Amino acid sequence: MAKDCSFDIVSEFDRQELVNAVDQVKRDVSSRFDLKDSGSTVELDSDKSITITTSDEMKLRNIYDILQSKLVKRNLSIKILDPQPVENALGGKVRQIFNLKKGLNQELAKRIVADIKETKKKVQASIQGDQVRVSGKDKDDLQDIIRLLRSNEDKYDYPLQFTNYR
Repeated sequence: MAKDCSFDIVSEFDRQELVNAVDQVKRDVSSRFDLKDSGSTVELDSDKSITITTSDEMKLRNIYDILQSKLVKRNLSIKILDPQPVENALGGKVRQIFNLKKGLNQELAKRIVADIKETKKKVQASIQGDQVRVSGKDKDDLQDIIRLLRSNEDKYDYPLQFTNYR
């Protein structure tokens, strides 16, 4: 009897790479001429969020652009950032919190499973906590599913990784 092959669909990021990217942003903010004396701060709150506090919204956008470029250079998807509304902080400053997306929520996992079932491939998809396991007898079918999900990644608005391919 043929053994089933499988892989997991997850949405994670490398925490150490994120820490390094935020540290690089802090260094850039402290050395850039237009941001040096603005009292801007960039803080990483464990694996939950990144908070940017600065004097005005234009500087906030500049720091956000720097953050995005540092994430991309470190092979982190900018889709992990979930921007919250800009709010006023103490001392006439502005603050924006970027929640970090980690793990698939139930709604997204159901949508992924539905998309997989629409392909009519001979694979089974099951939701296991914050990930989706796809299994089937034919490795080619599994690779087709990975290709399909990569091509539809913009539709999900989450970074997807494929792990434990066996």
